Amino acid sequence: MHPEPSPSDPGRPSRRGILRAAIAAAALAPASVAAAGTASAADTAGAGEAADAYGALRGVWRDLILGTGFSPTAEPFASRLAALGTSAANLRSTMSPASGSLWPDLPYADPEPDTDAESYTYSGNLNSSFNRLRTLAEAYSQPGTGLTGNSALRDEILAGLDHLHDQAYHQGQTRYGNWYSWQIGAPQALLDIDVMLYEHLGAGRVADHCAAIDHFVPDSAVAAYSGTSTGANRVDLCRVLALRGAVGGNAAKLSLARDALSPVFPYVSTGDGLYQDGSFVQHLYVPYAGSYGSVMLGGLSLLFALLKGTPWEVTDPGRQVVLDSVEKAYAPFVLNGLAMDLVSGRAISRGIQKTDPAATHQDDHLRGHGIIACVALLGVSASPAEKNRWDQMIKGWITRDYYRPVLSSPALGVAQLARLKTVDDSVPTGSAEPTGHRLFPSMDRAVHRRPGWTAAVAMASNRITYYENGNGENLRAWHSGSGMLYWWGGTFANGQYTDDFWPTVDPYRLPGTTASRKPLADGEGGAWGAARPDVRWVGGAGDGTYGIVGQYLKGLSSTLLAKKSWLFLDDAVVCLGAGIHGRDGTGVESVVENRNLGATGTHAFTVDGTAQSTAPGWSATLTGARWAHLAGHAGYVFPGGATVKALREARTGAWSDINRSAVTDPVTRRYLTLWFDHGTDPTWATYAYLLMPGATAQQTAARAADASWLTVLANTDAQQGARVASLGLTAVNFWLAGTVGPLTASQPAAVLVRESGGTATVSVSGPLRTGDLVDVTWNRPVTSVTAHDPSVEVLSTGTALKLRVTPGTQGAVHRASVALG
Repeated sequence: MHPEPSPSDPGRPSRRGILRAAIAAAALAPASVAAAGTASAADTAGAGEAADAYGALRGVWRDLILGTGFSPTAEPFASRLAALGTSAANLRSTMSPASGSLWPDLPYADPEPDTDAESYTYSGNLNSSFNRLRTLAEAYSQPGTGLTGNSALRDEILAGLDHLHDQAYHQGQTRYGNWYSWQIGAPQALLDIDVMLYEHLGAGRVADHCAAIDHFVPDSAVAAYSGTSTGANRVDLCRVLALRGAVGGNAAKLSLARDALSPVFPYVSTGDGLYQDGSFVQHLYVPYAGSYGSVMLGGLSLLFALLKGTPWEVTDPGRQVVLDSVEKAYAPFVLNGLAMDLVSGRAISRGIQKTDPAATHQDDHLRGHGIIACVALLGVSASPAEKNRWDQMIKGWITRDYYRPVLSSPALGVAQLARLKTVDDSVPTGSAEPTGHRLFPSMDRAVHRRPGWTAAVAMASNRITYYENGNGENLRAWHSGSGMLYWWGGTFANGQYTDDFWPTVDPYRLPGTTASRKPLADGEGGAWGAARPDVRWVGGAGDGTYGIVGQYLKGLSSTLLAKKSWLFLDDAVVCLGAGIHGRDGTGVESVVENRNLGATGTHAFTVDGTAQSTAPGWSATLTGARWAHLAGHAGYVFPGGATVKALREARTGAWSDINRSAVTDPVTRRYLTLWFDHGTDPTWATYAYLLMPGATAQQTAARAADASWLTVLANTDAQQGARVASLGLTAVNFWLAGTVGPLTASQPAAVLVRESGGTATVSVSGPLRTGDLVDVTWNRPVTSVTAHDPSVEVLSTGTALKLRVTPGTQGAVHRASVALG
């Protein structure tokens, strides 16, 4: 047979043109309009693709998943296509159909089918089997793979489909193990194969596949927006339904897929979905923009593009929420091409998998590349102004990701690379990373961006889990929600959490956290976000440039209590801890830093001007330390001096330690750790320090010598706050009502005041989320309030400013601008 035409063939007719012509000419007449849940004989009756609206839809999908407009002999495509061919050849050589398996290493026949861990493995193997066939089908369909149009390979793929259908994925089968494998994973791969090989399937196979999908993904799967049919999962289910309609020629399925997307769009105030403040939550309690959120964005970008210009186009005005989310919910967590781990849930534990050891494991950069590709595709459905802004963001991310270059990313397929290459070639200059402070109170996260560095903090409350584990993944991230403080340099240390951090870091000493040394079991606290502390005060206040963030911490499966605050500034993060109390019979520590130095790092570490040993295994108790500096990373200042401990160590672990599906190969990384040792069962201990990302030793020493730069106004179990006179900044977390410096709050609150010239901005939130009114008094002459949010009432001005704030129940920040006396 002749090879498929190249996706880049300029003579290839436009899929959109075919689709519009087919709709106009055929008016859907050749296709079935049978009930959506029925695999009728008419489902498989077709006309030629050029005259069939469903065939045109399949053509559009083919273009979306295979790519267009690229040269298969040019990079990065030539090497990617060759690698695809090599991978497919390896899979082809090991495929060996037998009872209960298509590949010997992927048995899917469950001898005791139920929903236990063993059954999850068997259903996962079925999913993997379909995805391996999908890889073979793509190698057959793409140019330049060495297997393009190979008829023997095509016949083997069809035989593999028949094998999986006859033995497992058919309408008479009862599902077992993980629902996801049956309703999303396997049918998505199957339908992609069906699109790529449609002309070779025959009516019988199409009918069989549609009947199987109708069995496992009935219309009732999207009847209620609840359970496993919300957020990213709902979008995935709609993708299955839409492609089922396109493959089987069923208008009702396509209509159902379109309409079932609508519940995804509105902002939510609890549970799964997008929040007004830019948060994205999945599994009810887990911040997930970097994983499930990316899946949702990718699925919606594909479906919007597939259905555009058809009778099934998504026209619900709510889709604008999705478009807005690019800059509101996703871009804030993408930095120089990486997607921050603090919004990626258990995906942070996905090292190299046992079932595919040749594959590149997931990491923050590769997850970021996926989001960037989603944004590029969503641009097809955006306004010109939105697309222009997004393309500039994409260009900037591509330009700045020095650690894992985007255009050679192993996480991206040819189609995604083609879309990104088009943006890269057509946009002359990318936009810079933005600066500013963003609080995401609905998922207990904050991100602070400066021109040379970015920091982010992860917290937990009765709304948001400490960490998520499940399916044997992410077993030891126990304390990652206990105030873990992430930071990256603008042009350095972008691989800090990429470079085998999670399997090698001491899980009891995550940077920024306060934690008990009490031993915890793998998966401690329960799966799927069950581990949540019984606390409400988590949040903060900010003016868009600076911010104060606070966490009332209760330790996981521990008696530990602590109050933690962070004041995010121009060149530093002020970190305060108080009320640190525990009775576990073990030590309690607050970790200033635990920096991954790579496999061989010997970065100089200086304390008060004295160089310390670079030898692994070195440790010291640093008494009265005023400052420390880690070359190539950061400076650390201890106001008034402090006793801290330091350690250099080479730590060895394996991805299988934190993810049971990962390989057992050991990896070793060197760390420099710096911490406050509060001792065994501390009573109301405290700490205070400054983190100065990217600072030189000289800058760090100068800051330590300037006793007037920072005034700690309070660091107690009742309030924590500070003033930085040079910035005109005063900020206080009121754990309890009271007065700190010039500020008084009548209820628990976070308050930040910044003076500039003859004006000031007052920012207030009510992190308890009770909705109770908060009266805030600033003991400073104020002549007038020039602007304020509707939630802010001005009680008085003059010798002091008094405001009454209606804080609401979402932790939002409320502001007033004033003229000073």
